[in-house]
Amino acid sequence: IDPYSPLPEKVNSVLATEVAAYRIFNKCFVQITDQSELLALAEGISHKGAFYPVSQHIQSSVDLLSRRENPDYRNSIKEAISAVEAMGKIITNQPNATLGDVLKTLESKHNLHGALKNGYLSLYGYTSDANGIRHALMEESNLTQADAKYFLLSCTSFVNYLKTFVTNSERGK
Repeated sequence: IDPYSPLPEKVNSVLATEVAAYRIFNKCFVQITDQSELLALAEGISHKGAFYPVSQHIQSSVDLLSRRENPDYRNSIKEAISAVEAMGKIITNQPNATLGDVLKTLESKHNLHGALKNGYLSLYGYTSDANGIRHALMEESNLTQADAKYFLLSCTSFVNYLKTFVTNSERGK
């Protein structure tokens, strides 16, 4: 271990050596099983400028998921899908649109594949009616850490993917 590296890097090195299921990520202990997950999250929260709200949603999702004593899976999922919606609104310049509207625009103007659009419409639909994730709770939540981790990682990956639409359009592709 490099004695001059920051403490989180040192701790993560030990955790990796010990094959621990946790890593330190942005001052939080997060259950992560793969280095690529950490890299995707790091990219997702690194959005600056116009994409800053997206980074904030991802960071909030991480914070809510990683609360040791009282993790909030429901709101972690809500923040993760909100990151996708925020990124879509920014890319399409539709600040008042729903995620469904944004996905349709991405399909028509940025060649988002229809199956991918439909997949995210289904995930968005799930968050709109299952366990009151994005709306008032109707019953006791049965969401798990696995549910919240899935949404955090898949939504962060999709946000990172959507950012390439801006990059590619700036290059004229």
